[in-house]
Parts: sequence; structure tokens; C-alpha cells
Amino acid sequence: MDPLVLTVLVSTFSLATLVFIMVLVAARADHQVTIRGPLATLDALESQIATKRETLVDLDDDLNMRREALANIAGVQAEVDALIRQKHELLTEYGQLEDRREEILALRAETEDAFARHAAAVQQRTETEVECERLQKELAEARRLVGEIDAMTEHHEALSEKTSQLRIQAEELEDILKREGEMRAHMLDHEREIARLDGEIEARRRQLEAAAAAAHSAEQKNAQLHTDMAEATAVLAVAQQNIRESQDEIEALQERRNRLQEQVANLEGKTVDALVELRTLPPALVDLRDREHLELETEAVALDRARAHLEALGLHYPSRVVHAFHTAMKVNETTQMAVLAGISGTGKSQLPRRYAEAMGIGFLQVPVQPRWDSPQDLMGFYNYIESRFRPTDMARTLFHMDMWNGPDDSRVLQDRMLLILLDEMNLARVEYYFSDFLSRLESRPGRGQEKVRAMRKDAEIELDIPMPDGESTQRIFPGYNILFVGTMNEDESTQSLSDKVVDRANILRFAAPRTIAATAPLDDRDDLPALSYEHWKSWLRHTWDLGTGNRHSMSEQINKILDIMRRLRRPIGHRLGQAIMAYVCNYPQHSDFSDIRVPFADQVEMRILPKLRGVEIDAAQGNLDRLRRYVDEDLNDHLLAEAISESLDASRITGQFVWRGVTRT
Repeated sequence: MDPLVLTVLVSTFSLATLVFIMVLVAARADHQVTIRGPLATLDALESQIATKRETLVDLDDDLNMRREALANIAGVQAEVDALIRQKHELLTEYGQLEDRREEILALRAETEDAFARHAAAVQQRTETEVECERLQKELAEARRLVGEIDAMTEHHEALSEKTSQLRIQAEELEDILKREGEMRAHMLDHEREIARLDGEIEARRRQLEAAAAAAHSAEQKNAQLHTDMAEATAVLAVAQQNIRESQDEIEALQERRNRLQEQVANLEGKTVDALVELRTLPPALVDLRDREHLELETEAVALDRARAHLEALGLHYPSRVVHAFHTAMKVNETTQMAVLAGISGTGKSQLPRRYAEAMGIGFLQVPVQPRWDSPQDLMGFYNYIESRFRPTDMARTLFHMDMWNGPDDSRVLQDRMLLILLDEMNLARVEYYFSDFLSRLESRPGRGQEKVRAMRKDAEIELDIPMPDGESTQRIFPGYNILFVGTMNEDESTQSLSDKVVDRANILRFAAPRTIAATAPLDDRDDLPALSYEHWKSWLRHTWDLGTGNRHSMSEQINKILDIMRRLRRPIGHRLGQAIMAYVCNYPQHSDFSDIRVPFADQVEMRILPKLRGVEIDAAQGNLDRLRRYVDEDLNDHLLAEAISESLDASRITGQFVWRGVTRT
């Protein structure tokens, strides 16, 4: 072939190839652009496929595990079936137990009712036993009275037989009276004879003086005169002795005449005044009646005088003890009495006695006897033989101080104050002789409401006196002008106070004064004027007399005490709460202890701690510590807190708490 043609062909082929290549390259470039998006999606899909493959592997593993689990299902199913059967059995048994539970609950209710009925029966039995004991006493008393009546009947018959003899004796009495007149005339004759002998002696003396000049005859006459004088002196002595014997005989005859006249009056049916002894003014009120009236003065002045009086007598009581006792006397509307407790010889009886002297208050000491077992020992009894009421000094004192039922001639006494001291009140069982009287004191209407007869009726004491039909029995109202204090020794010969007395008394336990000086007692009671009841009332205060801050503080302290006592399972009621508030309100505001925490600490000492007697220390240790911290931190009374700790330590021997008091300085 022609080389040129060949060259042309080659060139053409090369060009065609080049065009093809260019076209191919252009088409490939367009294809690359076209497939770029699908390629990206493909990468994502491949990634997802890889993830899915991994998931598939996990699923395969899980599937293998589930296949293995399915292989154990048969055994598990058997266990499930067994458990289901056991469940049904338990449900059946539960139903049976539920029925049994209902039966047990019913039985428990019946048991509780039975226990309640048993407790009521025990209580009723106790009351019945007490009533039986009382009835037995009354039966014994009735038998004794029947015996006395029989004896009195026999005595009456004997008296009837002796009436004629008594009339004869009355005639003899007239003869005796005539003889008495004759003896009086004889006595006058003796007196005239004595006067004559005196004149004769004087004449003999004058004769002796006149005969002094003649020595010999004077000596003889002097001897004779001495003899005559001795005889005259002997006659004079005999006459004087006869006069004394005649006077004694006259008094005995007059007494016998009065006794016979009274017996004759009884036999003839004359009325005897059964209350004649009750109307007799007791010695304790004679001095009070004759005292001058105390001029108005402040409470601070009166307390300062009381402390000075105690110091002058050598009785060194801490000022806080005097303030506490004075406040306890002021709150006798909510707290019926104060009790001074301690060992013998601590000056418990001296404090109320000397306090009454200094304040111008009357004082009556009533020594309690171990044999006392009824209210008659306190107030007196009716003597059926004599047809008279035999009152005690306390009954006579209450009668004359009663402004509603007392005699009109004692009005001056009824506006004065009197303090009655039951000395060693726990020598006998207090609830036997004092419980009824204490209930009367608690039943008194509020101060100022006593004038309403219906309100004071429950508090009046009705004397046990048989009265004729249509006549009312004599009643006595123990008013707020009477203050009651009791002392109690704490030894093996005494009885413990009942809860009734503890709940109604401020109990002060204190040690003996640190020193008792050897000073002579002052005898100036007659010179101290008498304090009037109206003056005393001017010192009393109520809750609303306190400021708002003090009232709020008082409420906070009361709530704290309530909480502690609830925790100690010795809750306190409204009566005790009101008594505490009354004490706080009436504490002397002028004193060095005017902080409201001081009277609250006093009430913890006097009202709260005595109520904790018998608390189990192990069970109440935490709450007793809480009470001690409250006294120490909230009331700031470190001495009282220390005394609580000492009582706790001393009570661990018996395991039961016993409050032993605090020594103030």
C-alpha cells in the first residue's frame, strides 16, 4: 500500500482513536458524575449491612440462648405448675386462717370485754369490800349503840327509881344550902372573932408597952402575953383553915347542885342546848379578837417584817423558802393546803407559827394522833348520853370564823385571817380523817361567790347532830380566810401521803436551818396588829395581771412541763395546771426572785417531783434526764437540777424514783 495512504490511514485511525478515547473519557466522566450519588448511598448501605450483620450475629447468639432457655422451659413449667398448686393451697389455707382470724378477733373482743368486766368486778368487789368494811364498822357501832341504848334504858329505869331519891337529895340539898348559910354565918363569926383577937392582940401589945416601966411585973406580963399571943395565933390559923375548908365545901356543893339540877332537868324532859360548847370561843381566837387592826401596808413590807421576825427568833430560813411558803398560802383557792416535809427537828412547825405571828394571822395548832380514823377526830362528836355536841378546838374555830353561819358576836373575827397547822399529819392515815374535809375545801366556790348559798352548800360541813323535825343541822363553811398547813415526818412511824393529798398540796421538803441561834424568843405577839381578810385579798393577783410577755412565757413553760410529764406517763390535768399558773401569778414581784422562772422552778419542786414517786428509773431514765436539763437550762435553777441528780443516784438502789428535796441557801 502506498505509504502516504498508509500514513493517512494511520493518522486517521489515530485521530479516530483519539476522538473515541476523548468521547469515552467524556462519557466516563459523565458516568462518574452520574453514579457519584448512588455510590455514596451504597457506602451507607454497606455500612448498614455491616451493622445488620453484627446485629444478626447478636440475634443468633440471643437465639441460641433462647433455644437453650426453651430447652429448660419444660422443667421451669413443672416448677410453675407446682407453685401454682401451692398458691391455690395457700389461698385455701389463707381463707381458712382468715376465718380463724375473725374467730380469734371475736374471741379477743370477748376476752377484752371479759377483762373489762373482770376489772369492773374487781373494782366493784373492792368497793364492796370497802363498803362491807364500813358497814361492819357501822354494824359494830350500831351494836355498840344498841348496847348503850340498852344500858341507857336500864340506866333510865334506874334513874326513874332514883328520881324519888334525887328529890329527897334535893331536899337534902336545901338543907345543905341552909347549912351553907349557917356556915357562912359561922365564917362571919370567925372573921369577927379574928378581928376581936386582932384587937385584943393590939391591946395586949399596948399593955406590954405600958408595962415596960415595971421590970418585974412587965416580965411576968410579957410571958403571959406571949402565951396569949400564941393561943390567939393558933386560933387565927384554925379559923383561916376553917374558912378555906368552908369555901371548898361551898364550891363542891354548888357544883353538885348544878349537876343535880341538870340531871333533874333531863329527867323532867327539859331541852338541853347541844351546841353550847361549839359557841364557846376557843383560846386561839381570844387573842386574835383583842388585837388591833393592821393598817394597810404593802406585801413587801409585810414579808420583810416576817423575815426579820424569824431572824430575831434565831430561825434562819432562806429567803426563797419564806417566799415560797408565803405564796403557797396565797393560792389556797386552787391549792387547798401546804405540806412541810422532812425529818424530825427541821423547824417545820416553827415556820408557819412564826410566819403567822409576824403577819398578824391567828394560829391554831392541831396535833394529829395515831389513833385518828374518822372525821369526828378532826371536828368532834355528838354525846348521846349528855345530848351535847363535843367539838374540837378546830371545829369551834371554824364556826366562829365562818362569816355565813357563824355567830353574830364574832363578826370582828370573820374579817381576820387564821392559820391551822395539822402537826405531824401523817401519824395517822390522812385519807381516813382528812379526806372528806379536803373534798369540802376543794368544793368551795370561787373567791367572791361564797355569798350564794347554793354555791357554797357542797363545801359546807354538816355536823353529826340529831335535830328535831323541822330544824336544820348546824353547818360550817371553811372560808378562804382560813389557811391550812400540815407537817409530816418521814420515818418508819409515819404513813405516806395519798395521791389525793399530793395533788392538792404544795409540798415543801427542806433540810434543817444551817444555824439556830441561842436567842430568847420574842414575846411580842400581843403587840402585833391583826391582818384583815380584805387586806389579804389586796395582795392576790390573777393571770391577767401579768404582762403579755410573761403570759406568753408562762404558756411556753406550762407546755414544756406537760410534754415531759406525758413522756413520764404522769400526765397532769387542768386543776394542777391552773394551780401552777396561780402560784406563778401570785409570787411576790418585788422580791429578788422576780424572774418568772423562779416560781416555775418552785412548782417543779413542790408539785411535779412529788408526783414522780415510784417511777421506774431504768424505763424513764431519758425523760428524767430531760426534766433535769429543763430545770437546769430553761429555768436556770442549778441547785434543783443537782438535787434531781442526787435523788436519781440515791433511788437506783430500789429502782424507783423518790424525791428527797433540795437544800436552799
